[in-house]
Amino acid sequence: MKTQKLTLVLIALLGIFVLAGCEKKDETPMPTQNIVQLAQAEPTLSSLVTALTKFPDLVATLSGSSKFTVFAPTNDAFTALLATIGQTNINDVPEPVLKSLLQYHVVTSGEVLSTQLTAGNVETANMENIAVTTSGGIRLNGSAKVLTADVKAKNGVVHIIDQVLVPASIGRFVNTVVEPAYFNKNFTTLIAAVTAASPSILDALLSPSKKTLFAPTNDAFTAAGITTLPDRATLDAVLTYHVIGSQVMANQLPSNTAPSNSAITTLGGVFYLSNRGSNGVFINGRTRVTATDILADNGVVHVIDRTLLPPSKTIAQIATALSTASSGKEFTELVAALTRVPALLDAASAPSSNLTVLAPTDAAFSALYTALGVSGINDIDINTLTAVLKHHIISSPTTETGRVFSSDLITGSVPTLNGNISISATAGTVTSGNGTVANISTNAALVNVLGTNGVIHTINKVLLP
Repeated sequence: MKTQKLTLVLIALLGIFVLAGCEKKDETPMPTQNIVQLAQAEPTLSSLVTALTKFPDLVATLSGSSKFTVFAPTNDAFTALLATIGQTNINDVPEPVLKSLLQYHVVTSGEVLSTQLTAGNVETANMENIAVTTSGGIRLNGSAKVLTADVKAKNGVVHIIDQVLVPASIGRFVNTVVEPAYFNKNFTTLIAAVTAASPSILDALLSPSKKTLFAPTNDAFTAAGITTLPDRATLDAVLTYHVIGSQVMANQLPSNTAPSNSAITTLGGVFYLSNRGSNGVFINGRTRVTATDILADNGVVHVIDRTLLPPSKTIAQIATALSTASSGKEFTELVAALTRVPALLDAASAPSSNLTVLAPTDAAFSALYTALGVSGINDIDINTLTAVLKHHIISSPTTETGRVFSSDLITGSVPTLNGNISISATAGTVTSGNGTVANISTNAALVNVLGTNGVIHTINKVLLP
């Protein structure tokens, strides 16, 4: 009997030890860090942390009590992404793009361990899906690998991966002529313009056919006076004016020596390119090409410092508009003078004309009236007036296109429709046949004013032959 009792006691004690051992074995420490803290503590995720901390709302969400699954790209993954999109620093990526990328790595449906991942689509915080495959190991979107799985946080789980996942809404821009602008903060206005324009504009830029895009920076839009986006029709006209329908590398741009330039046909009209080699490449006299040959699968991008505006008015219409504006009136007297010489007014109005006009301001005409002792334009003999006006129109044989921009000016004698004038390109002056010296305006809005049939440069004196 005693033996039986002793046996029962030993069995009971053994059971207690076994149960105690089992309980100890099943004990696992509870995570003490949230997802953000976990990432901050892992050196290989410092790039992710840098990106994440730009968005306090995301930090707050991933630090809260709700459960999430995060696919966390390593530093090397971010470095590879930057190389792919042509950037050198994560701070250069526009914040809306970066935020969408980060949200694409967050699954909001709860904590999903690697053993719970099944083949199929998983919806993310940016409302797009990640494609999961499990054959031969877990793959995300076909190529991204899980390097370290099931790193638990107190509000979810982190899987460290070897690539930055790119959603389809962003991936469509990669390796296209839109890419250099889409992934760079300096071009957010251009991207906003493309987005606000007709869908056909973006479709054309993303199409596989080769093209050349002259991409204006944010400052380029400001330089052109565009501080708010215009209506869609205007945007369409402006944007297509920046695209050539074939790939043209920098060394393929037409080369010319002053005072010639080249007419370039774009999807939105013709612009005029002055290629001065080491002295720079200029478009329509005002815009300079600042970076070249950014290659994409469907063409090439050149960066410019001033947005190109396609001309919509003739020389006569431009002069008239500047003579009737409520402020900044410049050419009231010039328009009155042209009205007295119908042949010249017709030339300034004709779509087929190809003119370069040196346009004296109202103040210049007032000084002339004083010098001549007359009260106004109607007191000048018509033959004299005709001769004077012709002395302000540069003869078209001086250039390939008939348009002489400021970038085309060279020091020397230049023929007009009535005798020669002398130009000093360095001083920015024009000397008339009788020795009158006029200054070409330094106001960017009053030089290289492109019309559909020519170009205007404002001067501060009337040139006398």
